[in-house]
Amino acid sequence: MEPHSLAGAGERGSDAQGQDVPAPFRAALEALAGVRARPEIELEPIPAPQRLAPFAHALAAHVTELDGDEEVEVASARFIVLHDPEGHDAWHGTTRCVGYLSASTDEELVDDAMFSEVAWSWLTDALDEAGADHSAVGGTVTRTASTRFGELASPEHSVDVEIRASWTAGDTALDRHLLAWLEVLGNAAGLPPPGVRLLGAGGEGR
Repeated sequence: MEPHSLAGAGERGSDAQGQDVPAPFRAALEALAGVRARPEIELEPIPAPQRLAPFAHALAAHVTELDGDEEVEVASARFIVLHDPEGHDAWHGTTRCVGYLSASTDEELVDDAMFSEVAWSWLTDALDEAGADHSAVGGTVTRTASTRFGELASPEHSVDVEIRASWTAGDTALDRHLLAWLEVLGNAAGLPPPGVRLLGAGGEGR
């Protein structure tokens, strides 16, 4: 599978009220259009929320793995950009990034008291490492353990992690912010570092 590109995302950016797209928001969309996700992640534009800000743009990301002959989704995420040219007091800025992800994870982690702190550090570290100018970061990490009974499909026990986060972008280089969020998704999905393939029956690792 080849890396996925968002070429053309800038042309899709508009708002429902027909206002002219502000230059900073257009620049942010152009930056997003240049993002290429790692091969394991499928990235695509989705309808953006219409009532949270005058201008918005949204993307979805999915991670799948083969289960026999079927592809099964093991993690999914959304990345939403909200822009208000007049600024927003709660944001302390004009552009807010909002991220949500859900992933199946190791059952043992549900009892790890430090897991939530580690998962949150995935975001703060990724933003710093990507050089994403940001402030006012907030969010939640939730772990959910499920046990299935009766004739519901396996596995019998599963653990899911959900991360909800938002932060204010300090510039229009939103490619760095999106790449940081995709790094969090990769960590939650248990993907190996980029360029590394896990050992398996199909061949040797790199």
